[in-house]
Parts: sequence; C-alpha cells; structure tokens
Amino acid sequence: MLQALDLARKAEAEGEVPVGAVVVLEGEIVGRGHNRSIFTADPTAHAEIEALRQASSRLRNYRLPGCTLYVTIEPCAMCAGAIVLARVERLVFAARDLRFGAVRSKFRLADSDLLNHRVRVEEGLLAAEAAILLDRFFRQRR
Repeated sequence: MLQALDLARKAEAEGEVPVGAVVVLEGEIVGRGHNRSIFTADPTAHAEIEALRQASSRLRNYRLPGCTLYVTIEPCAMCAGAIVLARVERLVFAARDLRFGAVRSKFRLADSDLLNHRVRVEEGLLAAEAAILLDRFFRQRR
C-alpha cells in the first residue's frame, strides 16, 4: 500500500485526483497505476485500470489469478467490474469512497453472490493517509 500511496502522490503532482494502485503476484509488483484521466482525456484511465492493464500485459493474461490489487481508495463501479472480470483474487483498499465506492459504500460488486467470481476484500490499510491526500486535493480545488 505504501507503493500505491506514492503513486497517488504522483497523480496529485500531475494535477490528477490522488489515487494509486499496484497489482502484486507472489510478492512482486507486476502492475502499477495512478489516475491519468485528465492527462489522457480518457474516463477509463483510473489507477486500478492502469495497474490491471500493466499487470495483464506483463503476465500476458487478461485474467490475474493469484493477484492482489492494492488501491488507495475504494474502487468505483467501473473498476470493481474490471477487478472481477480480471479474476483478481484479493482487493485491499485504504479509504472508503462514500460517494462512488462500489465495493462497500454504495454496492458490493467485488464479492457479490450474483457473480461467478468473488474477490476477497479487505479495507482500511493506511486509510488515514489516503483520506488525507484526497481531502487536501479537493480542499485546494474549492
């Protein structure tokens, strides 16, 4: 999660919403991402999607069994769907997203009994640090 926080700070320095994500397989980071939606003019360029794309490319597989995704904020519906479709084994997120979070706050997409794959979800790791980054970013924008 410390690596994801570093990526979130990088996103913030680039004027993006400070969210970072890393995909880990067997103790090795195989994918990294931070928000790039503004820079790329791409609404899908969320940290999670960027990290999943890099991991899939590196592992040459659109499925990521055995992988853990660490992300600084609770994933949105788009990202939660991608996490399930990629068959990520475990998701660890820092802070909840009370407005758009689709894993715990608004929906339970990652581990829904309605889907054929359920992601193991853990939350709260370094939540205060992630929340401070986001809060500071949005306070500066207002």
